[in-house]
Amino acid sequence: MNRSLLLGLCVCLLISCSHGFCSHGFAQALVTADPAAKQSQKDDPESKFITGDVMRDLQSQSMRSQKAVYGHWGNQGDRFSNWLNHSNRLIPVYTFGITLDSIRKKGSIYSDPERLKQLYGRVPEATVNPTATYFDQTELHQLQLDALDSGFKNIIVVIFDGMDWQTTRAASIFKQGQVSYEEGRGNGLAFQDECRAVTDFGLIVTSAFAAGAKTDVNSQTVISCSKESTGGYDVLRGGDVPWHEQSSMNYLMGLDRERPHNVTDSAASATSITTGTKTYSGAINFAPDGSRLIPIARRLQAETKMSIGVVTSVPVSHATPAAAYANNVSRKDYQDIARDMLGLPSSSHRNDTLAGVDVLIGGGWGEGKKSDRSQGDNFATGNPYLHQDDLRKADIENGGKYVVAQRTKGSAGREVLMQAAVKVADNVAAMNQSDQAERSDQPTRLLGFFGTKNGHLPFQTADGDYTPTFDAAGTERYTDADIRENPTLADMTEAALTVLEKNPKGFWLMVEAGDVDWANHANNLDNSIGATLSGDAAFESVMNWIEANEAWDETAVIVTADHGHYLVLDYPEKIAEAGAKAQRPVADPARVQPNAVKGF
Repeated sequence: MNRSLLLGLCVCLLISCSHGFCSHGFAQALVTADPAAKQSQKDDPESKFITGDVMRDLQSQSMRSQKAVYGHWGNQGDRFSNWLNHSNRLIPVYTFGITLDSIRKKGSIYSDPERLKQLYGRVPEATVNPTATYFDQTELHQLQLDALDSGFKNIIVVIFDGMDWQTTRAASIFKQGQVSYEEGRGNGLAFQDECRAVTDFGLIVTSAFAAGAKTDVNSQTVISCSKESTGGYDVLRGGDVPWHEQSSMNYLMGLDRERPHNVTDSAASATSITTGTKTYSGAINFAPDGSRLIPIARRLQAETKMSIGVVTSVPVSHATPAAAYANNVSRKDYQDIARDMLGLPSSSHRNDTLAGVDVLIGGGWGEGKKSDRSQGDNFATGNPYLHQDDLRKADIENGGKYVVAQRTKGSAGREVLMQAAVKVADNVAAMNQSDQAERSDQPTRLLGFFGTKNGHLPFQTADGDYTPTFDAAGTERYTDADIRENPTLADMTEAALTVLEKNPKGFWLMVEAGDVDWANHANNLDNSIGATLSGDAAFESVMNWIEANEAWDETAVIVTADHGHYLVLDYPEKIAEAGAKAQRPVADPARVQPNAVKGF
């Protein structure tokens, strides 16, 4: 069938989720002016939904039937979807250039009551596991410090927001066109197969200190937060590895009344990674007691003069990129978070303005909002993620510190961004050679601002196209301009490295594939696989940069997620068939060297 036939969606029965966009339920609609197509549809009603893109068709069929065609989301195997939010699943972590040995040799926190008490403020019920081999998310902060102590001068943290082991496996199956593993690290994706550097694999617990807190965004205070943590991990209910979990249980969804361990959000989990502290869901580098936490990037910037970069496929001030640098009692105070990241006065730093990151590239461009109570009294009508006035203040053309590259009508997004990156990189290199102090007329910082409707980059689907089908969040369609005028996450990563590499003292970089989370919230596996592959391409950009610069001995890379969702793969062979028909290239077998791989 001609893909110009439009799939429509009527969304009903709205329910909330962490992004505020999720809905549950759908209706079917088809608009076409093709008489032959209409007759074909009348003869075969199902034919109107067949596009030839098999993974897309599987997703559409799942939504229409609400049956498990490739799998289901939630704990009810007879329904396609009964869960749109996060889960308490153990999630994967991969390392390159370093291993997990520095934290592994201490033994799992979850086997030690004393360390658990330090972590949560108490020993959570049913959380002590003498045989535990999984780590806690906060230990990834220590892992970064250990790498620096070992002489590494570049730290790169790649976060696939919302990507659990099941999501990773689905993307691997599709990319290879076959089911190649049932447990462990797996293979098929670049970050699974990459062995040009020593590599390791492990699993981590993500549960937050508390499910939330009452806060005042105007005064930036935590009014009340549970003094007793509700976090923890019960291995008997959650499983010791994600491929052995009991998918019919409520526990991993945070719904087990006998063991109600909370399920984290992206703000608390990212704060764990950047500060090593458990906090409440919604917090951007704030502790449960209301004290401000200093993320590792800010410490490195102040103490070692390392450059700081943040790259994301979703709005620049969303929770995960925000936790790389900002402070805010609420993840929803986007405009103030963006001000922190650009070194402008904010509600959290009115008088002690932060220095700002050296590179900030992400989404949010073109959005507008009249009011937003969640952002406090200082919310300015206009772009809710990065206000246009703040964008102007940051621009070197107006006396700011940043060369600004933003979506431009008629111009290729990659070219716009890379031209700006090269300009900044040349300035930095010239200053290094002349040993001059930074001059206000010679910008050494880069701000990239792109996106399409809803503030993110266009959603890549599994086949590498940009044609999402309808899902629990609705339907997104893109124009040719949406695709051409935006860079990819890999492009953004390349641009960031072009600038950051010029600092001889090194750099800290976060790269977030945030659209994995958006796809999983919408229970759209076609989008989720596409987002994972998009993030995988960004990872390849990182590794290719390391090789080109012969920086293997000075660059540590950590690849992980911030939390999981609840995809259950009932028929992985269906995904394999879809991948085989899409004829995607498989990973280069020359990169796979099992003797260099540690972990499971």
